[in-house]
Amino acid sequence: MGVISVQLVVTMVMASVIQKIIPHYSFARWLLCSGGLRWYQHPSDDELRSLAGKLQKGKSKKDRKHNGHIDNRPLTIPKDIDLQLETKCITEVDTLALHYFPEFQWLVDFTVAATVVYLITELYFCVAEANGEMNISVVWCMLVLAFVIKILFSLTAHYFRLEEGGERSLCITFAFFFFVKAMAILIVTENYLEFGLESGFANFSESAVQFLENQGLQSQGPISKLTFKLILALLCSLTGAFLTFPGLRLAQMHLDALTLTTGRVTQTLLHINFLAPLIMVLLWVKPLTKDYIMNPTLGKESVPLMTERTFDTLRLWAILLLCALRLAMMRHHLQAYLNLANKAVEQMKKEAGRISTVDLQKMVARVFYYLCVIALQYMAPLVMLLHTTLLLKTLGGHSWGVYPEEDLCALNSEAATAEGGAGALAAAATEAGAGAGAGAVAAPAVAQLSMALGGLRTVFSPLLFSGLLSFFTWWIAACLFSTSIFGIFYHQYLMAA
Repeated sequence: MGVISVQLVVTMVMASVIQKIIPHYSFARWLLCSGGLRWYQHPSDDELRSLAGKLQKGKSKKDRKHNGHIDNRPLTIPKDIDLQLETKCITEVDTLALHYFPEFQWLVDFTVAATVVYLITELYFCVAEANGEMNISVVWCMLVLAFVIKILFSLTAHYFRLEEGGERSLCITFAFFFFVKAMAILIVTENYLEFGLESGFANFSESAVQFLENQGLQSQGPISKLTFKLILALLCSLTGAFLTFPGLRLAQMHLDALTLTTGRVTQTLLHINFLAPLIMVLLWVKPLTKDYIMNPTLGKESVPLMTERTFDTLRLWAILLLCALRLAMMRHHLQAYLNLANKAVEQMKKEAGRISTVDLQKMVARVFYYLCVIALQYMAPLVMLLHTTLLLKTLGGHSWGVYPEEDLCALNSEAATAEGGAGALAAAATEAGAGAGAGAVAAPAVAQLSMALGGLRTVFSPLLFSGLLSFFTWWIAACLFSTSIFGIFYHQYLMAA
């Protein structure tokens, strides 16, 4: 009971921090307002009149009368006007006008809080014996994923409601594309993609049948393999549709960031950041990574370089490092997006004709006002990858360190986190039953319920969670890379044509 109390104390303290401290010291606000990002201010009417050679005031009502009616048409200026936009660092006051800023702030700050809770919980499980106890950090990670999905759904729905522009057709097309792609991936043998779905589903089915038989029920299994894979394909299709526009936007920001940056080191990091989803995808391609690294052929002998446990650990660390790199490159991409305002004005100068001052001001201001939408499209996939990886480690029974097999601390830590995460509900019920029977004999109904829920640990085993979370981590990276590559092709070739 002491371990649960410590975790509850950590949760309560972090909830208090979210409520009292984060509104004043927000990491999301620091990302935007720490002085690194500069936005372009739209020119005023007086500035545009001055540049257009109209230093005099606007026409009076008498001059604007035509056939008895007042001409209320907006002022127009030549498109080739010599306009230079002024820049300004983003301040906290400026963020009040940004669309989706509350959602961006909540997602980033809650993710930071959930990550801190996860780190503290992992440290506690490492130094304390907490066999069979509930791991509360799993609940925090699931809440983060729920918020990410909600935000991505709202952004996708916003694009889907647009009547013009083709966003709705693009979203539906990519949803069908990812559904077909998921069905094709799910029939690939695990000799090439080693998620562990087959073994995890087999273990789940056998354990579920045995659990139902212990409860006096006869069943052939909770779900067939075809239905299981069809549900996974539908979830993959929705995930791919949600990640379509973030991937396309990342491609455009990547190209703009490369033209904006002149340093070789920064450009190299930008390329690695863009290829990070591909690197994650290759980590689960067995012939290219696991077989080659673990059993390289040296002459006539095959010498294993590491164990399977070590490879799984290094794969987790590789994903975390690539997520950290993506966070570090965030400002370069956001600044590349903000520069679109100046880029649009320079493109306008090359055109003939006239443009109204209102349309020009909207063209410049729109870029800044939608900054948080772009920031959410950049951060949401990053948060999804990070916390699916954290859940993969905890629920899948993996480890953060490479320990000898006889290291009892590592083994106890791994067992505690895996069992605590997978059987959180069962552990809570067992603790309740044990507490009720401390002073007297527990009621038969309570004891039976505790045993029934305790059997769920064997049904929802780390083997099942490892397969599911490995597959979804791989799928998120695959969707990001697919949409980003399509975005590169679209912006470099289709737009140029």
